[in-house]
Amino acid sequence: MNNKAILSCIVLFAMMFSKKLFAQEQPFIQLGIKGGSSLNKLNTELADLDDKYAIGLHVGGMARVNLGRAYIQGEALFNKRKAALKPQGQTESKLKWNAIDIPVVAGYKIYQNQDINFRVLAGAIYSYTLNDNLPPLKAIQQGMKHFDKSNLQVTGGLGVDIQRFTLDVRYERGFSDLNKSFKSKPQAFSIGLGYFIF
Repeated sequence: MNNKAILSCIVLFAMMFSKKLFAQEQPFIQLGIKGGSSLNKLNTELADLDDKYAIGLHVGGMARVNLGRAYIQGEALFNKRKAALKPQGQTESKLKWNAIDIPVVAGYKIYQNQDINFRVLAGAIYSYTLNDNLPPLKAIQQGMKHFDKSNLQVTGGLGVDIQRFTLDVRYERGFSDLNKSFKSKPQAFSIGLGYFIF
């Protein structure tokens, strides 16, 4: 085999290899949908009121900007939140409220290949309450009558991507009180499953 033939084979191999690598690269911007559930708790400071977790649901869209191993992801989620409260000597009551949540997180892919990514993430969530459904307890109604519709939260967690599917497990904690008189910083554990359409 002469030099030209060897050189041609090397060039052809390099082109095929580079094409394969390029095909495996993640796009710069990805758009998708996601949904999931959360365990929500209000964390009140009232001694005669026990707060407990209750299950909520969320659904919405997401956009991710890939920066090599790092990424930034923004989401817009409709969230049906619930929390349980039990005044001493009384039955447990559920608080329900709908909110629009805007999480923005930065993450890093601690392991990355063509089919799977393991990630860590942290960021903030802006939450705006659309409506609230308070229990018929006078003490709670008085405490929650100045329910702050805007709330800022911090979040952090772990995630995994399998091809176009993505799964996140996050912890969320209110940075500000739901209202000044009630003195309650909400917290939640959430799990979300998403799919990148492109």
